[in-house]
Amino acid sequence: MKLADKIRYLREVEGSLRGLDRAMTQQELVRAIEDEAGKSISQSYLSQIESGARPHLTNTTRLMLAKFFKVHPGYLVDDPDDFQSELRTTEIIEDKLDLWLIGGAERFGKADPELCRALLRLAHHDDSRRCLLLLESILETPALVERLMQVLRPEAQPKP
Repeated sequence: MKLADKIRYLREVEGSLRGLDRAMTQQELVRAIEDEAGKSISQSYLSQIESGARPHLTNTTRLMLAKFFKVHPGYLVDDPDDFQSELRTTEIIEDKLDLWLIGGAERFGKADPELCRALLRLAHHDDSRRCLLLLESILETPALVERLMQVLRPEAQPKP
């Protein structure tokens, strides 16, 4: 996983932990670091990190972000391209899937808040991969989709 992805993921987790039901914005993160850690980082520097324009952190910034997010400083580096532990393959897939879902939620954001909320809820589920496989099974039976929508989301049904 790249550093940029890790920072975006940590902003998402931090937003969730703070009850925002969304990722903290970069500006919210900058203010929180100032308020809570008494340190500063500019929003433009954070943006460059997340865009990949700055693929490495200074040691000072790495330590500050690690302390703020409560992660080991070694986490805040790009993983080597061939980095995979046989024991962690499922976790890595799950993490990548969750990041992909979070990215999709960020893209829909204000345009479709209901879909954004659903993607975030799926990303935060302990086993989002299994949830998507269940959805595939449901979609294989179109009548089941309609019946489940009637039972679980009656307000979403068209009025006769």
